Amino acid sequence: MAKATKKAFEYVEPIGARVLVRKDESKRETKGGIALPDAAEIPTITGRIVTISAAIEHDDDVPLRQYDKILFNPNHAIPVDFESDNQLFVVPVEDVVAVFRREDPNA
Repeated sequence: MAKATKKAFEYVEPIGARVLVRKDESKRETKGGIALPDAAEIPTITGRIVTISAAIEHDDDVPLRQYDKILFNPNHAIPVDFESDNQLFVVPVEDVVAVFRREDPNA
């Protein structure tokens, strides 16, 4: 009998109105340079979009694109056990509350 080999996943594609986000590192230091203990870590709810679902890719009502930096509500974010540091999350579009832009897209 042949030995079954386990293949590692190489790609995660969100389904429905969701995006895959790589969460930014939590801050361990204040702006003034004071180091914080692990228990007092400042929670971070920003990240970069790694992949968007096909359902919202060309939807003009959802102005999200790959690599956008976003602010999101983490309550419904689903962690993806894909990497050892577990920084990937599937986030519903309705939980994305802001997109950071360098210029006004309406200008």
